[in-house]
Amino acid sequence: MHAVPQVVQAVKELDAIDGVDVIIVARGGGSVEDLLPFSDEQLVRAVAACRTPVVSAIGHEPDNPLLDHVADLRASTPTDAAKKVVPDVGEEYERVRMLRDRARRCVQGLLDREERGLAHTLARPSIQDPHRMLDARAQEVTALLERGRRTLRHQLDRADSELTHTHARVVALSPPRR
Repeated sequence: MHAVPQVVQAVKELDAIDGVDVIIVARGGGSVEDLLPFSDEQLVRAVAACRTPVVSAIGHEPDNPLLDHVADLRASTPTDAAKKVVPDVGEEYERVRMLRDRARRCVQGLLDREERGLAHTLARPSIQDPHRMLDARAQEVTALLERGRRTLRHQLDRADSELTHTHARVVALSPPRR
């Protein structure tokens, strides 16, 4: 039982260090009586108060010390704890490769979609030959101007003809000059 204050102190010190990612509380074998310190109230409260994740690797499968219930993760042995907290390089490499492939497919899909959109935009007549639309509108404007001129000329000619006709009537109806 004299190990409890040392383990409590070690847990508190490790929890106070910013760079510590995980704390593993482990024991390397022993009898059932050796499990009793890992059910001590001081240790259980210290582990429950930790900000840093704690892995309990006390072992002894049939018996569960209270520490197993307050720790963030339970491992059957210290080796099992190490395997659980340190990723396997091969598995991590495979995961990174899969994520990279997925990212590549996503980027390729985005590029393909944008390329299709650009091709669709470039296929529009207004983009392929912008002058054609302007030329067509210019021809319409020219035709409307010409039609307006003809209409105006026709109205002026008719007004001139009416004026000449009215003038002739006025002269005809006027008394002769002396």
